[in-house]
Amino acid sequence: MEKQISVVWKGNMAFEAQIDDYKVMMDAAPASGGQHQGPTPKPLLMASLGGCTGMDVISLARKMRQEVESLEIILKGSITDEHPKHYEAIHLIYVFKGKDLDPEKLQKAVDLSQEKYCGVAGTLKRAVKISYEIVIK
Repeated sequence: MEKQISVVWKGNMAFEAQIDDYKVMMDAAPASGGQHQGPTPKPLLMASLGGCTGMDVISLARKMRQEVESLEIILKGSITDEHPKHYEAIHLIYVFKGKDLDPEKLQKAVDLSQEKYCGVAGTLKRAVKISYEIVIK
């Protein structure tokens, strides 16, 4: 299967991505010639990882009959100092809230997402060290 998107320059440092029916604006900070019209590309990469694994985890938790009321995934990325500046490590913190949550089931859901189902994690793991932890509130 092949996926195609379009990224079009909108002036200065701004680019607009057309992804299916959605548009996503990316831009640089003013110090780099941008105008803050959207996030920069590297944080969007981390957001994609969070969204991908989050969708997996919620789906798996439901199948395991876990009553998750909220899930926040905090991602912390370490970027190299040399060019090309890239993520060398990303740490995810899954923060769950809900009734009678089973830590073992949530751990299994997160492990399955990270090790089997999340395609973004599968792609990034080839170049980036990914670690994660679970917090239940």
